[in-house]
Amino acid sequence: MLMNLTGLFTREGKEEIHTLKLDMDVYHGPAGDWELKEKKPLFLRIRNLGERKLELHGKAEFVLMIPCDRCLDLVRVPMEFDIDRILDLRETGDGCEEELEEQPYLNGYHLEVDQLVCNELILNLPMKVLCSSACKGICNRCGTNLNHENCGCDTGPKDPRMAAIQDIFKQFKEV
Repeated sequence: MLMNLTGLFTREGKEEIHTLKLDMDVYHGPAGDWELKEKKPLFLRIRNLGERKLELHGKAEFVLMIPCDRCLDLVRVPMEFDIDRILDLRETGDGCEEELEEQPYLNGYHLEVDQLVCNELILNLPMKVLCSSACKGICNRCGTNLNHENCGCDTGPKDPRMAAIQDIFKQFKEV
């Protein structure tokens, strides 16, 4: 969703408050595509600081469906974060073009709200997502989810003294 920011530039100190519906249904991140559920309206407060700079404060709340890092079952992860940014819309001066390139959510005098939320979401994602602290994961041989059933694969430790013989067998193994 594009938000026009030109109305804020009529005078310094002017402030606008917006409550917007988040259009994004799927987050396309570096680790995959994750669905957004239970989206609450996005709150944004934007204030003109003068010299073509805007101060943006916002709050985003939704649930992200992320696969468990051990068993790959979808996990409901509530996301709630604040957005605090200074938007620099100066057209002239040294380095302004470089600054604008670092703000991909700005397109001229328009704010790309979904892109802004994506950028903040990347910073607020959890490092590890588990369906439970006792998650057993998946079998590294057959791929069975060990939380739901036992696969019967031999998971015992291998004798390191047999590694040389196993290498010989691997060379002659038919695929």
